[in-house]
Amino acid sequence: MSATVVVSGAAVLLPGADSVRALLAGPEQGAPAVVPADLVGRKGLRYKDRATQLGYALAALVLADAGLTGEDGTAAGTGVVASSNFGNLDTVTRALDTIRAETVTGTSPMDLPNASSNVIASSVAIKHGLRGPNLMVCNGPTSGLDAVHWAATLLRAGRAERMLVLGVEPDNEVVRRLTGGRPGVDGGAALLLEREDAVHARGGTVRAVLGGYARAGAVRDVLDRLAAAGEPARCEAPAGLDAALLPGVPRAGLPEHCGEASGALGVVQCAAAVGWFEDGGSGPVYALTGGADADAGAGLALLAPGTP
Repeated sequence: MSATVVVSGAAVLLPGADSVRALLAGPEQGAPAVVPADLVGRKGLRYKDRATQLGYALAALVLADAGLTGEDGTAAGTGVVASSNFGNLDTVTRALDTIRAETVTGTSPMDLPNASSNVIASSVAIKHGLRGPNLMVCNGPTSGLDAVHWAATLLRAGRAERMLVLGVEPDNEVVRRLTGGRPGVDGGAALLLEREDAVHARGGTVRAVLGGYARAGAVRDVLDRLAAAGEPARCEAPAGLDAALLPGVPRAGLPEHCGEASGALGVVQCAAAVGWFEDGGSGPVYALTGGADADAGAGLALLAPGTP
């Protein structure tokens, strides 16, 4: 069994960017919001929060991109790891406000199940019939890359045949109160991870190879641990990352108008790396999250398809 984990599917849903290559130029400013119902229909969306609706749509897109839609046996061995720091906070605050003003009996029977912190991962698994391991990561700025790491760990341990990784964040009044008025990214990205031999066996396409992952208190320490992957040709990084880190390496990232990416950021960065490889890029891409104001930093090296 191959220990090499690869990206076999990638999808993006952001206002102004609906493909991995669209991330290279940056999402268009002033673009309309994503409408999940246009992609998956309205059935089952009515009582779901915005982040879960986005997750439904991203899951459908990434499974189709990997060529797995309708494949027999896909569901049984596919797990989900979702990353979102603000995902269902609007539902949680609404339920708590009702309990405070009245009693628990005043809450909606549709709200309480959706107030669980793992609602995005579990709802997506139910919607798409994915019966593998199911995890939710709400881990601050490093959350998206941490989610990719845990999905890869489950694959290497033989706990799943493939893993769907979601990174989504909504934009609403509750999010803006917590972020000092900054809007949320209101979208996200998804990856499908598989072992390399499994992708080749089913005739799929390797879009990127996962290299080293590191997590530390400082991004500089993260970079030291990623050095074995080789000098990066490109770095996907948040805007506030120290400019002295990786001098001379071209940097890319979401423009400020996209809003607070938070738990979606690391997954979006990986999707952007896939877009760069598709556009002819080669050499390692470093995805970095965290910085001086964060409790920790994380990094992931992504390698071009065909890299030993």
